[in-house]
Amino acid sequence: MRFTVSRDALLKPLQLVSGVVERRQTLPVLSNILVILKDQELSLTGTDLEVELIGRVSVEPGGESGAVTVPARKLVDICKSLADGSTLDFSQSDDKVVIKSGRSRFTLATLPASEFPTIEDEKGTSSVTIEQQKLKELLDSTSFAMAQQDVRYYLNGMLFEVAPEYLRVVATDGHRLAMQTLSTSNETSGTQQLILPRKGIMELARLISEGAGELTLMFGSNHIRARMLDYTFTSKLVDGKFPDYNRVLPKGGDKNVIGDRKELRQAFSRVSILSNEKYRGVRLILGSGELKILANNPEQEEAEEAVSVDYEGDSMEIGFNVSYLIDVLTALNSSRVRIILSDANSSALLEAEDSETAEALYVVMPMRL
Repeated sequence: MRFTVSRDALLKPLQLVSGVVERRQTLPVLSNILVILKDQELSLTGTDLEVELIGRVSVEPGGESGAVTVPARKLVDICKSLADGSTLDFSQSDDKVVIKSGRSRFTLATLPASEFPTIEDEKGTSSVTIEQQKLKELLDSTSFAMAQQDVRYYLNGMLFEVAPEYLRVVATDGHRLAMQTLSTSNETSGTQQLILPRKGIMELARLISEGAGELTLMFGSNHIRARMLDYTFTSKLVDGKFPDYNRVLPKGGDKNVIGDRKELRQAFSRVSILSNEKYRGVRLILGSGELKILANNPEQEEAEEAVSVDYEGDSMEIGFNVSYLIDVLTALNSSRVRIILSDANSSALLEAEDSETAEALYVVMPMRL
């Protein structure tokens, strides 16, 4: 195999693909990325057996086709260390790859392409075509509520619910829930639910962070695949049953509190400074036209904030983990927020005040203080 490629065209896809590769591997070949040249298209593949990412780059004409695996981190470090605008000449002989650029020369050990595991193709049961930035908004507004290393492994991921007229994503760690729905017409006959693992969500969000244009999400029985112009992303699904989120959504809350999202977030952030570092509890005292936020800690330090809100009704006191409230107020992109409460032992429902269709909903369980 032999080809010439510009360093600037190669670096970004190389960094994205190598990001999937785990630093500690059981198989030596999993520390490598698969490099395949066919015609003038170079494909780079990285995998950890759960998530696979393929990036495609055009190379200069006149190369020789072939396939080999090379160490991911070393190749990235070599490309990063070279000057902007430089050109790389790759050539393979036996079990070595030689990379030349100007007066620099690097020889890397390789492993055969035949040893590299790839996730097999499977027929998709449904597909969704969506703007990359809209998918990024869905992931950004919900991913913070995913569990981390929970024994209920199905919570360490995100639920994708695909129906003919919408795509919904739901994340929960058992203490809070984030849900966002996007109206779209999808190629599916019924409603399908799939759970993507945490790493798959993080890598997909990283991949589309600067992307423009559309991507197609294909849902299979074991995998989800995202196809875009220069990349193909595949992730295995979590085998498990996600909790029924409809049972978690609080119903019948009679206390409607409407306030300025930014003002509330800043007030919660200030009060959190003196909250208990372990439990992060704050006390909310709701009165007519005002919300008081109180915090204290084992050192007997106290913080108090009063925020003007639109509320007329009975007074009420309730406790929450302040970090959960700040996360929701950061994720919402409206100027004003609606908080629906019923009593001190029931979950709070938060949404954008101007949300006619309940696009994004957040549920936070109360704390006993």
